Amino acid sequence: MADLLGSILNSMEKPPAVGDQESRRKAREQAARLKKMEDEEKRKKVAFRKKMEKEVSDFIQDSSQQKRKYHPMGKIERNILHDVAEVAGLTSFSFGEDEESRYVMLFKKEQAALEETVSSQTKKQEACPNSNYRDKYSHLIGTSAAKDAAHTLEANRAYGCVPVANKRDTRSIEEAMNEIRAKKRQKREDNSSSSS
Repeated sequence: MADLLGSILNSMEKPPAVGDQESRRKAREQAARLKKMEDEEKRKKVAFRKKMEKEVSDFIQDSSQQKRKYHPMGKIERNILHDVAEVAGLTSFSFGEDEESRYVMLFKKEQAALEETVSSQTKKQEACPNSNYRDKYSHLIGTSAAKDAAHTLEANRAYGCVPVANKRDTRSIEEAMNEIRAKKRQKREDNSSSSS
């Protein structure tokens, strides 16, 4: 077993030495290439976004178009276009079966909003009841005004177990407890003075 492990370890490449200048240079070059590629991707995305913003703006200005179809594009480009459309107040959908054939369609919301307002205006009619509900329910609510009856009402002395006067108490808990303690102290003093 030890021979098998030894042969595997011997066949493996050794890690590069810590002071190896060549490996450091390669790592720096690779990091620089990676940074350059990331910067290039960011620049392409910004340029694509600006192009889409201009196209969407032109589409909004063109009153003869209600929808626009874009050529198939990648997921990142579709996401950017959806974001631009949402900011512009347009509706956007992706269509297509697989990633290579998916495309975006933009739709103006104005037409739908106009149709909705027209339909809501035609549906609005003044609702006029056939009869007065007071007449219908006069046997339940009576014929005298409720305001006249309400003036004669008074609040109960106690709601549940707590008297109304206590519910109107604005003292804090500490103030109430101190007052109770003072009364008890006074009662004890009175009891002790009367017993002596």
